Amino acid sequence: MNNGTQPGIGKFLLNKVPEVTLLFWLVKMMSTTVGETAADFLNFNLSFGLTATSVVVAVLTAIALGVQLRTKRYAPSVYWLSIVLISVLGTLITDHLTDNLGMPLMASTAAFSLALALVFALWHRREGTLSIHHIDTPAREWFYWLAILVTFALGTASGDWFAEGLNLGYANSTLVFGALIAMIAIARFRFKMNAVWAFWLSYILTRPLGASFGDWLSQPADNGGLGLGTTQTSLVFLTLIVCSVTCLAYQNKKLIRSK
Repeated sequence: MNNGTQPGIGKFLLNKVPEVTLLFWLVKMMSTTVGETAADFLNFNLSFGLTATSVVVAVLTAIALGVQLRTKRYAPSVYWLSIVLISVLGTLITDHLTDNLGMPLMASTAAFSLALALVFALWHRREGTLSIHHIDTPAREWFYWLAILVTFALGTASGDWFAEGLNLGYANSTLVFGALIAMIAIARFRFKMNAVWAFWLSYILTRPLGASFGDWLSQPADNGGLGLGTTQTSLVFLTLIVCSVTCLAYQNKKLIRSK
């Protein structure tokens, strides 16, 4: 799903984020799934505990974002590493609120929704646009990554709320969020819904879709999952992400050379 008028090659090279293509959405979906399963793997399988896992992931995320912010243009490996780590961090933030502070999932979903609305309002007030075709200034990039972090935390909270709080189960929740994304795609391409809002709504919903899908694959059958485990699920999707990002990096190099 595109999010606005296509820029020229020169403008693309100044942008710090990728073009919105089918492969973009596939990698985004896989990164959200990894965010859910990798957080559980570090926390439970490796017995790091929620606090230690959060500290480790927060440090790694800060390092990756530091490199990303210093790049002069879009670098697929750096960008998608940042996305995967922020996905894990967003999951851990929601887990802290739920497990350590006892915040109900409905409440955290509402809180992150308000936080995201505030980020968008401040971003639009300062920059006049939310389009990702124009992530070409430090301020816009900071707003962009803050919005990404909140969408991941929101997606974890809403995905868990639907699957566990509302007792829909992981498979049914996956279908619900998938249907919502399909409705947005129809609204965009059939009824000319605003491209920027169609992009961000889809981006938000891919997180609970990926979280529900990851839990459905990894959780034991007693919990409504397929029982593949967090280790296998994380490895499979990480491998797919690496292959996809390698392809994106190759395409990006060809584009730069053509310029």
